[in-house]
Amino acid sequence: MTQPTYSFPDSWGEADLEDLPDDGHRYEIVDGSLLVTPPPSQGHQRIGGNLFMALRLAVPDGWRVLDEIGVRVPGGNFIPDIVVLRPGAAQNVEWSESEDVALVVEIASKSTRVTDRTLKAAKYADARIPSYGRVDADGAVTIHTAPVDDEYTEAVTVRPGETRWVDLPFPVELVPADLVD
Repeated sequence: MTQPTYSFPDSWGEADLEDLPDDGHRYEIVDGSLLVTPPPSQGHQRIGGNLFMALRLAVPDGWRVLDEIGVRVPGGNFIPDIVVLRPGAAQNVEWSESEDVALVVEIASKSTRVTDRTLKAAKYADARIPSYGRVDADGAVTIHTAPVDDEYTEAVTVRPGETRWVDLPFPVELVPADLVD
């Protein structure tokens, strides 16, 4: 029996993503390398759903809260767990431009924890996305703001048991305990 052979590009580009299967994995590109993430867990989805609803309730008219849409960043294509688009952002596009994005949120899991804290934070800052949120498995939320070069210069963390109002750039009350409920 002959085994199938696969040919992979030396450097991945956005067009290469169209040839990959729609199998529940998340396929992203970082500086020409393919990053594959397994399907999310129930806990991950619960946190994401609860945060999505909190943002939808807080977002002013004209802003859009979406989950798992493509975002172009310098040197890559990412699919954040949650994206908030500015008023007037292009609609019905496969890949949103970073200048249309006000907030991206990544929900950390075992397979993404390091990438979310380092690589993605640097890429989102380099893209000048004003706010980057990261949610840990226990529900702790860290909001990074004020991007300069490839890093965010300000951060606030809200832990389970705490409540805090933050501007994303619209005001929203973060209640980590509600995210894991």
